[in-house]
Amino acid sequence: MDSNPQGTEPLQFETAVPAVTSPDTGDARTGVTCMACQRTIDVEYFDLNGQPVCEACRTQITAHATTPKGIGVLARAGLFGLGAAILGAVLYYAVIAIANLEIGIVAIAIGYMVGYAVRMATGGRGGRRFQVLALLLTYWAVGLAYTPLAFQQMTGSGGEATASSEAAPAPEAALGPEPANAEGSPEDMSLMLAVAALLVLSMALPVLVVIGSMPSGLISAAIIAFGMHQAWQMTAAPTVQITGPYRIATEVPASV
Repeated sequence: MDSNPQGTEPLQFETAVPAVTSPDTGDARTGVTCMACQRTIDVEYFDLNGQPVCEACRTQITAHATTPKGIGVLARAGLFGLGAAILGAVLYYAVIAIANLEIGIVAIAIGYMVGYAVRMATGGRGGRRFQVLALLLTYWAVGLAYTPLAFQQMTGSGGEATASSEAAPAPEAALGPEPANAEGSPEDMSLMLAVAALLVLSMALPVLVVIGSMPSGLISAAIIAFGMHQAWQMTAAPTVQITGPYRIATEVPASV
């Protein structure tokens, strides 16, 4: 009696056909779907953070997780982040001036705005230098929001001194016009000094506000820290762990 019915393949026991298992679950796979492009993988796949991906998607994801190099992309990220920091400072100052309160979610919103702007400038990629950039810009934005309040306090306390200085004649008026400076006009030097002083003041104000309002200043410190943490997280490079390749199927050798 024929033990091999017509139309069926002969069974063979001489060669073992390996069944590839998933590195996580250990179940046998005869085909997997790429989690990125959703295409079926028939030969081999890579394991990316516990998810199967094909060769093409693995290459793209690896490139996307790499921190961009070069001064151009850093300058663009700084420009985008600077714009977001200024807008965030205006928003924070408006909340403080109108409501006379420091609402923590506004500082977190500044961190989100700066982090989003930096990631947009880098094409959605991140890295340590972009994290540092976003961190500093978020901190500076909070200090910039405090700057108008500091000027108001200084103007109110020094109003009498300002009035007396305006009443006294300027000593330069009696000496005539100042000769032109070959390296730059006095107005240009004054503008540069004013910008430098504003930068130093805005960087120092968060620390001065925290120290000057202790122990309630701890709340202000926590608010600033939350915003900086938000910017740091959003500009971090993604964590990518790739292993493989793992074979899915092999050709069964023809029986002799």
